[in-house]
Amino acid sequence: MTLYAERTATIGTENAFKIGPHIAGLETRGHRVIKLNLGEPDFSAPSWVKDEVIRQIEADNSHYCDPQGLLSFRQAIARQVSASRGLDVSADRVCVFPGGKPSIGFAQQIYCDPGDEVIYPSPGFPIYESFIGYVGAVPVPLHLREANGFTFTAEELAALVTPRTKLIILNFPSNPTGGVATPEQLEAVARVILEKCPADVRVYSDEIYENIVFDGQAHFSIASVPGMAARTIISSGLSKSFAWTGGRIGYAVLPTAEEAAAFKNLNINYFSCIPPYNQEGGREALDNPRSGPWMAEMARTFEERRNVILARLNAIDGVTCQKPGGAFYLFPNITGLCERLGALEAFAGLPSDTRRQTSPATLFQMFALYRHHLAVMDRRSFGAIGAEGLHFLRLSIAADLETLEEGVRRLDRAGRDAAGFQDFLAAGQNLF
Repeated sequence: MTLYAERTATIGTENAFKIGPHIAGLETRGHRVIKLNLGEPDFSAPSWVKDEVIRQIEADNSHYCDPQGLLSFRQAIARQVSASRGLDVSADRVCVFPGGKPSIGFAQQIYCDPGDEVIYPSPGFPIYESFIGYVGAVPVPLHLREANGFTFTAEELAALVTPRTKLIILNFPSNPTGGVATPEQLEAVARVILEKCPADVRVYSDEIYENIVFDGQAHFSIASVPGMAARTIISSGLSKSFAWTGGRIGYAVLPTAEEAAAFKNLNINYFSCIPPYNQEGGREALDNPRSGPWMAEMARTFEERRNVILARLNAIDGVTCQKPGGAFYLFPNITGLCERLGALEAFAGLPSDTRRQTSPATLFQMFALYRHHLAVMDRRSFGAIGAEGLHFLRLSIAADLETLEEGVRRLDRAGRDAAGFQDFLAAGQNLF
């Protein structure tokens, strides 16, 4: 008998948080780190949301409540989702969670038996991949290719669907790439699902960035395609749209009330309930007429930053970056930069056990952090299976323009510091 259950070793993590102690150590030693690693808006939640939370706490609304979520909040979610997606959603199909993450793992626990297959986007939010082995399911990465604007075709999905497919995860706008699928693309994807998948296969549509889209686009959900509402879990929340990451308010709209009850039961087992005062703040966020213009202004700010930083990145020798259509990330290809620094050769020369835990982009990520005090994320952080030979970084543009421009300057300097890179490798520390 060992201390830990075998499954404990099968679950991954989110590296945006994992590198936090590295950053803290550098800051303790007096270094100013430019932190472009976390996906957290640099805005404050709207005043009317904060005021409502305070009002609810002062009214002593701080006790146990319905584990599925307050009816008042679930009704507000149902109204918002119905109006924005052209659906007829009832509150009994809504379940509320402490953030957007729990429903990802819950969906895999609820729908997947050992051996069932989960199709998920790669690169994608790391929690998609990290949970699959933990529940005994089989990971099937759907690779989002740079040449396709980090979306995918219906044919690419069709090639992955098998009789063991049980859950298909979608995420548009995408983390980490900012890719946005058109209605036509999602309609074609829906046709594949309707034709090839039994009715009990579920689509988990992560739409947490639904209100952060650029270039005049509008968010479109696959659940809006005829026939798909009965198969789709719509997942969203308030962390990104309302810059309220600490509020931990996420939710899902399930195809049936029975499925919502299954998610509620896991809430009971894990959390009991979500703080009612925050839920009432969430209700105010969705219902207040000032929220729409507030979110639009935040999205405009991100779009302006995208335009400036995109140009700066593409001016760096060895870096190319596509224009993202949403979210608040840039996902530059750094293949040329890695070649110039010698990162590809350095990686090939590492011991095999070290190579399994790192990549050329990871080596650059850690070098940029420790020698140039810039925190970014590598490609492996967003799905390791099949990521070999793909050299990308994720930069969060959730920072003011001055900070972002300094971050790009440090990235450029790091990419030119071949001697420093070789010295960093020779030290043999913090290579992943």
